[in-house]
Amino acid sequence: MAKLNEKYEAMIVFSVKDGEEAAKAVEAKFAEMIAAEAEDISVDEWGKKKLAYAINYETEGYYVVWNFTAKPDFPAELERILNITDGVLRFLVTVA
Repeated sequence: MAKLNEKYEAMIVFSVKDGEEAAKAVEAKFAEMIAAEAEDISVDEWGKKKLAYAINYETEGYYVVWNFTAKPDFPAELERILNITDGVLRFLVTVA
């Protein structure tokens, strides 16, 4: 029998080339999306950190980690939208 809900962790690194306020605006968009589709949400904002290597000529990123419970089809949709959103440098969505 398939699980109805699963625990996930999403780590997202946002671009800070337009400033931290722009990164927080993109973060708010994803916070609303996760809040609409998931339950038991916890957010851990790491803030602006130096990247291990340059990504698109950027050396810093704004890190945010979300832990949430959602249906198994939501992470695929989240990843799809993360792939096409400007301002997202890297992301990783895993089963917690």
